[in-house]
Amino acid sequence: MTSFVHVDQPTDHPGVVRAERAASLIAAAVCGIGRSYSSATLLLAAMVSALLVVANQVIDTWTEGHLLAAWIVMWTVAFAALALLAVPAGRAAARLRTAWSRSNAVRKQAAEDQKLWEVALTDARLMADIGRAMASDARRDPRPYF
Repeated sequence: MTSFVHVDQPTDHPGVVRAERAASLIAAAVCGIGRSYSSATLLLAAMVSALLVVANQVIDTWTEGHLLAAWIVMWTVAFAALALLAVPAGRAAARLRTAWSRSNAVRKQAAEDQKLWEVALTDARLMADIGRAMASDARRDPRPYF
């Protein structure tokens, strides 16, 4: 006689589940750090590399036999540039981010206004609503729209 045995086996391995959870937490942490500092870091790296190129050009003119002194001077310039330019680079990156988000908002609003205008050209009720809104706005603020 034959008998069947049904054993319930787990489909997920606990170690794999823990590893996947840890990987997703690490990825979320890295993405969070990267979003806030990536533009400032990129701007700072560009400024420091430009200063290092200038320092290298200056050092090449007088490093005939003073290679160690030239390297010390160049790295001193690099670390001084990192220390002095970190805050201004962060501020500039923050200003660029806010300007970019403002321009995106203005562009998005203009696109929505254009869509509404295209619909209003085909719908008389919507055009009348827009006309009333503009008339009431003109009574509140007598400045011209241009």
